[in-house]
Amino acid sequence: MIRVVLTVLVAVALLAASMPALEDARVSTTDDRLGTESDRVERAIGGLVSGSMSVSDPSLAARTTVTIRAPAGVTAARIGRLALVETEQSGNESGAALRYRIDGGRDRTVPIVSDAVTATVEVVDGPIALRTRGESRLDLRLVDDGGPIVRITRIE
Repeated sequence: MIRVVLTVLVAVALLAASMPALEDARVSTTDDRLGTESDRVERAIGGLVSGSMSVSDPSLAARTTVTIRAPAGVTAARIGRLALVETEQSGNESGAALRYRIDGGRDRTVPIVSDAVTATVEVVDGPIALRTRGESRLDLRLVDDGGPIVRITRIE
């Protein structure tokens, strides 16, 4: 009987000691996965800009869709808020970023558009709230409004 009690006590102590390391690993995994999602959106924007010509009529504009998957499961930290926001870059150009908050933490931002993209990125009616669990689909259109602009909207 004493062996069982001691075994349970040791197991509880080991679990309690390992919890901070497990939480750090979950946060790191969530950061990495959201970095991958921002890369996916960046590649979609780059492909749209490099393979198409901007036009002034949005209904005729080149377009593509991209899906953002919020990390979930045992290996990911719980996300309290996830949004696509517009950010200021050098000069008058603007870009986009994923802004998220892991429960109980501070806001974190992962930039999406690099300096290599020759178009301005505009988040229409932004910031765009994204699902913190599951998938959110975005529509990207390349329009000409005094220069090439990639307009991003959420598909419901």
